[in-house]
Amino acid sequence: MAVVDTNSVPPSGTAPPSGLSEFWFYFSRNKGAVIGLVIFVIILVLAVFAPLVTPHSPSIQNRDVLLLPPALSAGGQWTYLLGTDAVGRDILSRLIYGARFSLFIGLVVVTLSVISGVLVGLVAGYFRGRTDTIIMRVMDIILAFPSLLLALVLVAVLGPGLVNAMIAISLVNLPHFVRLTRAAVMSERTKDYVIASRVAGAGTLRLMFLTILPNCLAPLIVQATLAFSAAILDAAALGFLGMGAQPPTPEWGTMLAEAREFIQRAWWVVTFPGLAILITVLAINLMGDGLRDALDPKLKRS
Repeated sequence: MAVVDTNSVPPSGTAPPSGLSEFWFYFSRNKGAVIGLVIFVIILVLAVFAPLVTPHSPSIQNRDVLLLPPALSAGGQWTYLLGTDAVGRDILSRLIYGARFSLFIGLVVVTLSVISGVLVGLVAGYFRGRTDTIIMRVMDIILAFPSLLLALVLVAVLGPGLVNAMIAISLVNLPHFVRLTRAAVMSERTKDYVIASRVAGAGTLRLMFLTILPNCLAPLIVQATLAFSAAILDAAALGFLGMGAQPPTPEWGTMLAEAREFIQRAWWVVTFPGLAILITVLAINLMGDGLRDALDPKLKRS
């Protein structure tokens, strides 16, 4: 006589949990991921409503308050909560506007990397053979270079600027999505549901984009989240080296580059942009851990 596990059967008259509620159940079990989500939402809201919440313009210079310390320090003013930089610009306002640039960079880079990487990886994993070999050898060549060094070379060729920096970072992140998509497609293409669709007469494009690809999205979503934080770091590094966003753009890496000569006598001009990068990247990485827990079937079973 078969034994039924009553814990796995929903009570009569109740609907099974929806996909969204199930996702939130597993995601919320990771407290760090929830904290990261809250921090990220706060940063996102500040970035979207920056003109309404910033006390000053990020570009206006006030020569009367050069290198003014934070409000809680001796000599600080409450009108400049986090102090001012070397030309009298409000650091808090520049940090909030800088969040706009950093989140925009992450969004554009991830979008470009995901779209191009998924398309290339889908072709490599589905057709295999010589096509797969050529694509993967090109990806191996890209991975052979240190990511930041390759981005620097690309920006040096294309020219310094925010747009060129985003293109370079997207190309650096491309192999990760190609390899991940290829591996997922190779795992799915031999399963029964794909074979059944092929026997039923589904064409190549339908098999690739409507049958196989939707079942490969879970690891790609997690990788996209981690690539988002990596893009913010790479953009800040390029800005710090003078190859990304150019002054007076209030981008966090550029702010660090402008403030490095004042490290010893004005600690706040370096500390607050560094903390902004740290907190944002940490929050996104914590969210990535939660997404992995919620989307990985193996972790669900455990």
